[in-house]
Amino acid sequence: MTAAAKSSRVKEVFDSVADRYDLMNDLMSFGMHRLWKRFAVEILDSKPGESVLDLAAGTADLARLIDKRASGLVHILVCDINASMLEIGRDRSIDKAVTSNIDYLQGSAEAIPLKPNSVDRVIIGFGLRNVTRRTVALEEMYRILRPGGRLVVLEFSSVKAPFLASLYEIYSFRALPLLGGAVTGHAESYRYLAESIRVHPDQEALKYMMRGVGFEGVRYNNVMAGVVAIHIGHKY
Repeated sequence: MTAAAKSSRVKEVFDSVADRYDLMNDLMSFGMHRLWKRFAVEILDSKPGESVLDLAAGTADLARLIDKRASGLVHILVCDINASMLEIGRDRSIDKAVTSNIDYLQGSAEAIPLKPNSVDRVIIGFGLRNVTRRTVALEEMYRILRPGGRLVVLEFSSVKAPFLASLYEIYSFRALPLLGGAVTGHAESYRYLAESIRVHPDQEALKYMMRGVGFEGVRYNNVMAGVVAIHIGHKY
């Protein structure tokens, strides 16, 4: 698939599922995605007075977790390429009275609309696998981080337990599209999401990519035997 074709496919997928996106996350992860995101926010460890970029933010649920943890004392930039997702995220933040310290930007992870050295923390949750040029996106994250900044990447990864890996494969490519079709009417969108997980770099490959663009002290935590991995990198 060409870069242009993938970008078009990703936009089509998220346009089609935007209004049921959070519901599907709950259903397909059995609610576990909420725990994974809380864990990632703890690792991000944003401090009062800092600025945080929630990249490929979707419906901004990570941004609201960051806001809650920091008692509203951080400035959060919510950035996503998809206008439908941003609109839903803004509406949900307003509904939860999270408004005063959040700004919204529409833009690509491959061309983040921020100046160099402009934020203290970057987090991207379940978005990197949908980026066409991942290395370019990682370079962009490094560019906009201030020295001393931290990147946290929360993403599906390579399952390290063979029996669980087999079950996960069956679930992803058989059950998940059926569930997505029943709930959203777009089974093909969830077949794409399963395919995007399969071709995403595994834990060590992503660690290597992050180090290759300049991040230091790169490490990762496997969750549920690698169903999800949380990568951490620093800009010194």
